[in-house]
Amino acid sequence: MKDIAKELGVSVVTISKVLRDHPDISDETRERVLKYVKKVDYQPNILARGLVTGRSYLVGLIVPDLLHPFFAEIAKSLSREIGVKGYSLIIASSDEDPEVEAREIRQLQARHLDALVIASCALNNTSIDQLALHSNPYVLIDRNFSKVKSNFVGTDDEAAGRIATEHLIQMGCRRIAHISGRSNSTGHGRLKGYQAALQSHGLRYREEYVVSRPHVDADSIEQGKQAMQMLLERKVRPDGVFCYNDPLAIGAMEKIFEEGLSVPNDIAVIGCGNLHYDSSLRVPLSSIDQQNVNIGRRAGEVVLEIIESKVPKPPQKIVFEPALVARLSTLRNSANHSENPKRKSKK
Repeated sequence: MKDIAKELGVSVVTISKVLRDHPDISDETRERVLKYVKKVDYQPNILARGLVTGRSYLVGLIVPDLLHPFFAEIAKSLSREIGVKGYSLIIASSDEDPEVEAREIRQLQARHLDALVIASCALNNTSIDQLALHSNPYVLIDRNFSKVKSNFVGTDDEAAGRIATEHLIQMGCRRIAHISGRSNSTGHGRLKGYQAALQSHGLRYREEYVVSRPHVDADSIEQGKQAMQMLLERKVRPDGVFCYNDPLAIGAMEKIFEEGLSVPNDIAVIGCGNLHYDSSLRVPLSSIDQQNVNIGRRAGEVVLEIIESKVPKPPQKIVFEPALVARLSTLRNSANHSENPKRKSKK
C-alpha cells in the first residue's frame, strides 16, 4: 500500500479507505486508486490485516448436505453478501449426522473464524450451547432451537405446511399424506401446519398417512421413493402427498410413475423449497417457496452486524413468509399429458 500511495501521491490511509470501501473518499480518488490497484494486480495481505483488526475475515457455513440445492442457493447468496465487505465463506457438511456437525463446529472454531452460520441437523442444542459458552458469534438458519436465544433466519414452517396442504385440498384431494422431516423445528412446523389444514377443512388426520424417513436432506430422492412405497401399500391409497422438501417429492413421483399411476390425477404431489427442478421433470413440481436467496442474504447481513458491531446486540429472529408455487404436479385434470399409458387402478 505504501508503494501504491507513493505512486499516486496520496496517503496510505487513503489507499486503505478505498480498499475497505470507506465512504470518506471522493469518487475521483476512489476511481484512480482502484484503476491502479487493478493494473498492478494488488492483493491485500489478509493475514497482516487480521493481525491488526483481530479478524480472520472468514465465515463458516455448516449444512446437512453440500449437494442439496436449497443449501447451495443459501450458500451462494450468503457468500455474495459477505464478500462485498471482504469476507470469504468456508463451507462444511454434517452429512445429517449430529456428531459430524459437532466435530465441524469444533474444527472451524479452532481456525478462529469470525462467525458461523449453521443449518443444524441435531435434535438438541448441545453443540450450540458450546458456541454460546465460548462467546463464538453464530447465526442459525432454517432450523431453530426453542430453548436457545440466538440469531435465526428462516421461514415460517407451520405456514408452509398449512399452505401446501390447503392447496391439495383445493385441488380436490381428501386423503392427504405427509412425508415428514426429522424431529427438529422445520419438521415439527411443517407437520403442525399439515395437521392444522386438515382440521380446519374437516378432514381426519390419519397417523398411517404420515411417513418419516431417517434422512431427508441426504439421499433424499431415494428416501422419497421408499416413503411413497409405504404409502402405496396402505389399505386406502392417498390421493395427495405433501412432502417435507422437493427432493423427497421427486422421489415420491418416481415411485408413483413406476407403479403405473398418474401425477396429479391419481396422486397429487407438492414439495417445499421451490428448487427449480421443473424444467427437468416429467411433471413440473408444485412447491412452497421458502425465499432461499433472501435467507442467505439476511443471514449475511446479520453476520456482518455481529462481527462489525462494537456493542453486543440482542439476538434477531427473522422469519420469511412462504408462498405457493403451483405447477402441474397438483393441478388435477389439467395435466392430461402426464397420464401413464400403463396406468393401473389401485384402490
